Amino acid sequence: MKNILVVILFVLLISIVIPLGISKTYNAIIEDKDIISDIKDMKIEKDMEIQLFDTKTQTVIDVPLEEYIMGVVAAEMPAKFNLEALKAQAVAARTFALYRISKYPNGHPSHPDSGLCNGVHCQAWLSKESLKDTHGKDWMLEYWPKIETSVLSTKGEIVTYNNNLIEPLFHSVSGGMTENSEEYFASRMDYLRSVPSPHEDGAPRLNGQVSLSIEAFINKLENKYPNIHLTEDNIKDKILLVNKSNSGRITQVKIDNEVVSGRDLRELFNLNSTNFKIYVLTDKDEIQIKTVGYGHGVGMSQWGANGMGNNGYTYEDILKHYYTGIDITNIHEK
Repeated sequence: MKNILVVILFVLLISIVIPLGISKTYNAIIEDKDIISDIKDMKIEKDMEIQLFDTKTQTVIDVPLEEYIMGVVAAEMPAKFNLEALKAQAVAARTFALYRISKYPNGHPSHPDSGLCNGVHCQAWLSKESLKDTHGKDWMLEYWPKIETSVLSTKGEIVTYNNNLIEPLFHSVSGGMTENSEEYFASRMDYLRSVPSPHEDGAPRLNGQVSLSIEAFINKLENKYPNIHLTEDNIKDKILLVNKSNSGRITQVKIDNEVVSGRDLRELFNLNSTNFKIYVLTDKDEIQIKTVGYGHGVGMSQWGANGMGNNGYTYEDILKHYYTGIDITNIHEK
C-alpha cells in the first residue's frame, strides 16, 4: 500500500556478540591492552606540564596538566551540567591525556611532535583566553569557577583497570543503553561493557532524523558499494537487517549482495548513531532514517552522567557505573 510507512529493517536474523580483537568519540583508538605499564611505574610530578600539539598553529605548546584538564572539560561538556558530571569528565580527561602521553612518548603518527593534540582526534581543548573569546565575560564569571572546582577537587585522580590506565571513551547520549566496545570498535575491553543509562532526559540529540530522496539514497549506496544494485521497486526487498547488538544498535545490514556494518552506514549518511531504523515513504519519494542517541555509544554517556548527578550520584558512582570494574587512583598517592 503506497501510503503506508514501510519499515525496511524488520527481521533480526542473527543475535551474536563476537570479541574480534581490533573516541572524541569518532577517533577512539582501542588498541593493544598492555600498552601502558603498571601505574606504579609512571613518573608524574604534582605540577607536571604536558606537551600539547596545537592543530591550529601546528606547534607544540607546554600546558600545566590541571590547566589542560580545565580546558578539556570546558570544551567537551556543557558547563551548565551537574558538578558531579563535570568531575567525572575531569577524571576521564586526565586519564585519557596520560594514556596518550604514555602510549605515544615519541609522538603520535598524526602529530609526531607530541602524543596529544587539542583536536577531536584526541580530545578537544580550549585555553582560558579562547573560552573568553568564544563565550564572553558573563559565561566566564558564571561557569569558570565551576570548571575549576571540578578539576581541582579531583586533582591527580585517574581511572585504572588492573592497575593500568584505561582509554576512557565517552559520548554525548546513549539512548538508554551503552555499547560493548567490540560492537563498534574491533577490540573487546573489559571495562567498556554495555550498561543501562536511564537518566538522559532533556538531551537535545536523543532522537534524530535524516531525510533524503530514494534516488539520492540509492546513489550514495551505489557510489560507495559498486556491487549493489537497487531500484525504487526492489529496495524494500534488498535491504535486510542481519545483526543487532544487545543494546539495540545495528551492527550488520545486508544490502543486495553486500553486508555492510552499521558503523559504515552511520558514516555514509552522517547519522547520529548506529541505533537507527530506515523507512521508505513511497508516496513522498523519500527515505527517512531515524536515530536514537548521539555518538558511538561506548563508555560514559555525558547526558547520562549529568542525569546521575542530578539524581544524587557522585562522580565516583558515575565513573564506576560507565566503566566496569575500574578503580579511581590518585597519581600523586600511588
